Amino acid sequence: MRKITLLISALIIALGASAQEIKNIIFLIGDGMGIASVSMMQLENNYNGIIFDKADNIALQRTYSADNRVTDSAASGTALATGYKTNNTYLGVLADGTHVESLMDVAKKCGKATGVVVTTYLQHATPAAFYAHIPSRHDYVEISRQLASSSLDVAIGGGMEFFEQLYGNNLEETLNKEGFTTVTTMEDLRSVSAEERVLALLAKKEVGSDSGTYLADATREALRLMENENGFALMVEGSLIDGMGHANNAEAQQREMQSFMGAVEVAVEYAATNPGTLVVVTGDHETGGLSIVSCDADFRLSEQGVEYRWSTNGHSAVMLPIYLYGTGAERINGIMENAELGATLKDLIAK
Repeated sequence: MRKITLLISALIIALGASAQEIKNIIFLIGDGMGIASVSMMQLENNYNGIIFDKADNIALQRTYSADNRVTDSAASGTALATGYKTNNTYLGVLADGTHVESLMDVAKKCGKATGVVVTTYLQHATPAAFYAHIPSRHDYVEISRQLASSSLDVAIGGGMEFFEQLYGNNLEETLNKEGFTTVTTMEDLRSVSAEERVLALLAKKEVGSDSGTYLADATREALRLMENENGFALMVEGSLIDGMGHANNAEAQQREMQSFMGAVEVAVEYAATNPGTLVVVTGDHETGGLSIVSCDADFRLSEQGVEYRWSTNGHSAVMLPIYLYGTGAERINGIMENAELGATLKDLIAK
């Protein structure tokens, strides 16, 4: 009887492990989003609950780069994309220039679809960390060349300007030879079939701030295009949270956070109806040193008001929250390096 019980227990564990296989990863990065940015949105919603409050699990990450206690988006993006820390301004390479594989590279080797969706230009630091290998994040023309020759299946964002510098009037023809269908509007994107690789260049440079439901809509389209029996890895960036932190503009950052949260909601809804999907939400660094403080030191008052105050127009070194939803959410825990999070996601998508 004991042997039968042990056998049944082992079978249940095995079936449970099988049920927890991670087929898809949706990795959402709020550029410049720290815990204060999340707290601001909770407060603005009168603490009635926002998508971050619905996480199945939460962890923390440290963000310093290989050569600086305060990271830039290139080094942090590389850590999150590849599992390796590197110097500021470096993309997809170590400090000695060695190329390192990204989450997208590993997913592609496993026969999965890969994609990126951003509100900035596709050649910007965070998205480029998932496909490019270059020591300067500012060489946008070379990064465009590497994007064109990458194995991405879906890329949605801005950046037409840099492709025009690279290919001129032969842009569409050249990208077509690389295997991409090129579109320039969301309407055209919706007409692309799931069998096509698509490069959606929706703006000369950035799609732009205060873009409403764009990021949620683009995320939904990317999921439609990438869904397949082998699975996928998708990175979605709320790119301009960072810019509003640099500008010390709390109201504008709220709009960018709302846009990003809409994309998170799309991802979480997808995970809820598609078992095997892990949703990971975090930032690459905090921007602006945002704090939320009382307007009045007399705490006997029922309401003394709050103010949003900024301490810098640059980046800060604070730890960042990691919000996890869906299959495998329990597998990422504690305080970790940003590179540790990146390495863990590569391991999970490869299993």
